[in-house]
Amino acid sequence: MDLIHNLLNAIFIPSAFVALILFVPAYYFFKFLWFIKRSKCSDNVAGKVVLITGASSGIGENLAYEYARRGARLALVARREDRLLAVLDHARRLGSPDAIMIIADVSKVDDCERFIHHTLNHFGQLDHLVNNAGILQCKLFQDMSPKLSDLAPILDVNFWGSVYATHFAIPHLRKSRGKIVVISSAATWLPTPKMSFYNASKAALSNFFATLRAEFGSDIGITIVTPGIIESEMVHNQLLPEVDLSFPILSSASCAKAIVDSACRGDLYLMEPSWIRILVWIQMFCPALLEWWFHKFLVKPSTGAANKNG
Repeated sequence: MDLIHNLLNAIFIPSAFVALILFVPAYYFFKFLWFIKRSKCSDNVAGKVVLITGASSGIGENLAYEYARRGARLALVARREDRLLAVLDHARRLGSPDAIMIIADVSKVDDCERFIHHTLNHFGQLDHLVNNAGILQCKLFQDMSPKLSDLAPILDVNFWGSVYATHFAIPHLRKSRGKIVVISSAATWLPTPKMSFYNASKAALSNFFATLRAEFGSDIGITIVTPGIIESEMVHNQLLPEVDLSFPILSSASCAKAIVDSACRGDLYLMEPSWIRILVWIQMFCPALLEWWFHKFLVKPSTGAANKNG
């Protein structure tokens, strides 16, 4: 058996490399043509029912506004009633013909079942489920609380919250041949220091929904979004105080427009801004280089300052 594996290694790897060189240009040309076709046949969401979790700020808030401008009916879910009420009022003014808000915590399975049922009871259908709710804790792993169970909420919200909501929404999305939009992160592909549990939760999210896409086939469309650093409350409160980043920050409004465009086209993946994929390519082909850069510029300055202060 080992001999067979050695033979396959010797044959398949060089053959695959040559095939990729020949295949990739044709694939990207076909992909470009398919993109043009999908752009011309993009979904019209006017009158459709869109449920958005984490809708009280950041990307979720601006997704509500973007869908509202296009005439969608909205079910907005978040924990903060005052913030969610303000988003709801603005979405109605922007053009949503019918919008409701539901106070809920996506990390609780009962809450997820409740907001899906509430949406169906009010609108009678569900067309887009946008799994956007997420939280971030930015800290070196060695500096985290010894009680690692304190980190469970990151996975509960970022991963399980999307899983719960999707589980209850599936029968209704099948009926409408609807779509699921998953707000993951470029952190799925990048070993960004101080974000270990966040990165892990988003990697699990991307892999889970890619698997669901293979299971569902054409019954339910799934667009997995992997944004870079986007203007949001979470970024300003958690990321920027801990990580000195010189990357430009994209506005939530621009990101939200790209996400809705992508979902309506039926894209499998969206990376926004698109230049972030350069870092992903570096990670794929030269991982040691990217990890060295991250360690030198994002880890050493903070650990050095800590040691000096200590």
